[in-house]
Amino acid sequence: MSEKNKRLLFMGCRILILGGGFAGLYAARNIQRLLGKNVEIEIVNRENYFVFQPLLPEVAGGTISAVNAVSPLRFLTRGISMRKAEIDSIDPKAQTVTVFQGVQRRPTILNYDHLIIALGSSSDLTRTPGLNEHAFTIKTLSDAQSLRAHVIERLEHADITRLPEVKKGALTFTVIGGGFSGIETIGEIKELIDRSLRYYPNIQSSEIRVVVLEFANRILNEMPIKLAEYAQKKLTERGIEIQLGVGVAGCTGTQLFTTSDEVIDTRTIVATIGNAPSLAVSKMPFTLLHGRILVERDLCVKGHKNIWSIGDCALIPMKDDASHRDDFAPPTAQFAVREAKQVALNIKATLNNQPSSGFKYTSKGSLASLGAGRGVAEVFGIKLTGRVAWLLWRVYYILFLPGMQTRVSVLWNWLMDLFSRRSVVQINSQKQQGARYVLYRAGDRIYETGTRADGFYTIISGRVRITGIDEKTGKETSRILAAGEHFGERLLIGATRRIATAVAVDDTKVLGLSRDEFLKLAEGLPFFQNYFKTHLEASGLGQGVLNTMDKH
Repeated sequence: MSEKNKRLLFMGCRILILGGGFAGLYAARNIQRLLGKNVEIEIVNRENYFVFQPLLPEVAGGTISAVNAVSPLRFLTRGISMRKAEIDSIDPKAQTVTVFQGVQRRPTILNYDHLIIALGSSSDLTRTPGLNEHAFTIKTLSDAQSLRAHVIERLEHADITRLPEVKKGALTFTVIGGGFSGIETIGEIKELIDRSLRYYPNIQSSEIRVVVLEFANRILNEMPIKLAEYAQKKLTERGIEIQLGVGVAGCTGTQLFTTSDEVIDTRTIVATIGNAPSLAVSKMPFTLLHGRILVERDLCVKGHKNIWSIGDCALIPMKDDASHRDDFAPPTAQFAVREAKQVALNIKATLNNQPSSGFKYTSKGSLASLGAGRGVAEVFGIKLTGRVAWLLWRVYYILFLPGMQTRVSVLWNWLMDLFSRRSVVQINSQKQQGARYVLYRAGDRIYETGTRADGFYTIISGRVRITGIDEKTGKETSRILAAGEHFGERLLIGATRRIATAVAVDDTKVLGLSRDEFLKLAEGLPFFQNYFKTHLEASGLGQGVLNTMDKH
């Protein structure tokens, strides 16, 4: 077939790509390179930027600024349409995708001739009690920013508190998972803490406890055992405690419970485990296996010749009759980029009525930063450790970064980090949640008499004992509240201190609501307001809340 006829064959073909991560971005660029202007390419992504996820631990540690871990998708995809929207559903028969876009979140139907699903993965921490409510993740830019702000807040609190048990919990930092993400995150957090202690005169380095929990019998399972052993040795020398063969049984806002029956007092839990399909993927009418879309060797979704899936959301066999974990492509950026190249070639082959090819790729190696200028690397079978491996890690990611502007910005940040102090400026990336779930273990104090009134609580499960002093008789009073009941009402009338103590009788889950959020609900929902007026009047506090609500 002549080139002219090929162009006519391709003309009008619309290729829709869901997701703007490594897989989606590089798929779009490869298709553009192969087919040029003969096809219409559009990327649909929730954000208008590409996140270079391997650098998120460095954002959390303050090595680089958040803006340098992202690149505008429109800069990276010139000649390719970009749509900022959320995926709702897919109709394979009609060859349409419904998305929500704009301020009013209007549903919009997009047509396609070929569809590429590259939506990555999300975190599912619901299997372990308390993790979903109290653990940080390191999946998004907001995650990294929030974690950094939280670590600095813990240092600020520990520097001024006079309560030894509070200081101990504030200065204990835990990471769950000893893979690449967990090890690089803990390395960066430890470096941030070490380089920040000069600003906190009341904190000694001996008071810092940093813990990694890994259920397997080694860290960095994807790397050769010798490199993993080196990494563990260097991390241990830096004061990082690594517990192998230990998992997490549960946690609260103040404690983490391990499978070895240890109770760790901590205010910082980072979970790098629990990968799960994104909500959009879980709703799609395709076969999922282990939470990922099952595809053929050529990256085509089973049963659909014009729908493809790559990246973390796809389960990609690299050999016929694949059954073992190693028979499938791992969810890494290195493989996502190669999958993107292959899917572009296969779409071109399909448009030419030619057979597509199965995906096959052998990793060229792996690298990990340990923080403090040390790393481990295996490249083309060559094993490197220490500063050489760390420098190689940085060179690799500089070259891997999309866009010259981003490369220059990251390189500048790295150079400045070598010669300047780490900033302890605390910038919260988002507002504190007004409503939040909180888990307490039996015997935990939710609040005590004299402390600041910071929330109104509704019991979801479990029981809570409220103990106080009767103002008229001076005698101690005690009552037990169960699921569906609430406490902390004085907050609603402007009280700044607690006059009672609340203790969890059983393992208890509560919904916490700030005063401002409560008043917003009361203002917008008359029946909600009337209920609490009646309740507080019966408690002798009604007039106060009436006045407060009326002024709001």
